Amino acid sequence: MPKGPKGEKRPADVIGNAVKIAQIATGEIEDDAEDDGKDPAAKALGSKGGKARAKKLTPEQRSEIAKKAAKKRWSE
Repeated sequence: MPKGPKGEKRPADVIGNAVKIAQIATGEIEDDAEDDGKDPAAKALGSKGGKARAKKLTPEQRSEIAKKAAKKRWSE
């Protein structure tokens, strides 16, 4: 069975994956996703840092950062 980005086991085909997700949602089976090992407090602080940085930047700076990222993403 293939592994997802965090090493979790999920079905490879779309139908099988949809069935597994439905079973998890209805409570038929327990979700077997593993803990990523990161401290929950550190995760919370990390998300706060990004919001604080975005709040500090001017709209022009955010636009420049976004343009630079898009250029890098679409260049070969």
